[in-house]
Amino acid sequence: MARHLVSGPFDLVVWNRTGARAEDFASAQGARFAATAAAAAAGRDVVITCLPTSREVAALLDGPDGLLASLAPGSTLLDCTSGDPATSREIAARLAERGVHFVDAPVSGGVSGAEAGTLTVMCGGNADAIGRVRPLLDAFGKRIVHAGPVGAGHALKAVNNALLAMNLWGAAEGLAALASAGVRPDLALEVINVSSGRSNATENLFPERVLTGAFPRTFRAALLDKDVGIAADLARAQRVPSPLLQLTAELWRLAHIELGEDADHVEVVRVVERLAGVALRAGALPSESRSS
Repeated sequence: MARHLVSGPFDLVVWNRTGARAEDFASAQGARFAATAAAAAAGRDVVITCLPTSREVAALLDGPDGLLASLAPGSTLLDCTSGDPATSREIAARLAERGVHFVDAPVSGGVSGAEAGTLTVMCGGNADAIGRVRPLLDAFGKRIVHAGPVGAGHALKAVNNALLAMNLWGAAEGLAALASAGVRPDLALEVINVSSGRSNATENLFPERVLTGAFPRTFRAALLDKDVGIAADLARAQRVPSPLLQLTAELWRLAHIELGEDADHVEVVRVVERLAGVALRAGALPSESRSS
């Protein structure tokens, strides 16, 4: 995302909690390096944050090196974190006291979308504030959506990812049951993917990662666990009956504990495989799908 900004008509300053990463990026890409968050925000019209959780965004606000030390009235904090709506509203309220605008703008599209500049960006906030940052969003996003007031972007991203989590776990359970009944996983996917049970998980993630046993690490299961939890909390806060969403959150919490902090989100299939005693690999005969 930063590479798309630095190649555009923007004066980009970069900061990272691991300073060497920002310094290396600035040196290689021609951006300017800032040693602190406050230094990065000084004199900027727009400050973009992209961190694992909203708690870390909130933690950047205070102290002599924090964002509030240098964010100017009229500027905008554009938060691309996959965060939680409640914390976003708290941050927005604090910034508003200083005359600073806030837009939550989580993205979807993965590493490939970020590299290609084709991300979907889900924005929450004032329409005028979103309009002012639109040129930056267009630099790394293909579809920019105004979801609603502050927090709406984060809510939409969390529910989207919760559906991803449901599809992954559900497809793993279904394929495990079929493998146990004598149906090859690759054959099952061929049928599912031209039928009504298909999803992004069955069309892309299972053929590319599960059947091959590759499991590349592109998005941590720990972060998807966080997103599903946000969606489950949202449903409870809105008093919406959500038994499937709440169960999904609990399953992913348990998978996160089992897999650890570094596992990819698709590796949740390994948990289902272990529970079912099967291995969902391409070409495996039913008798061979049983894991040892």
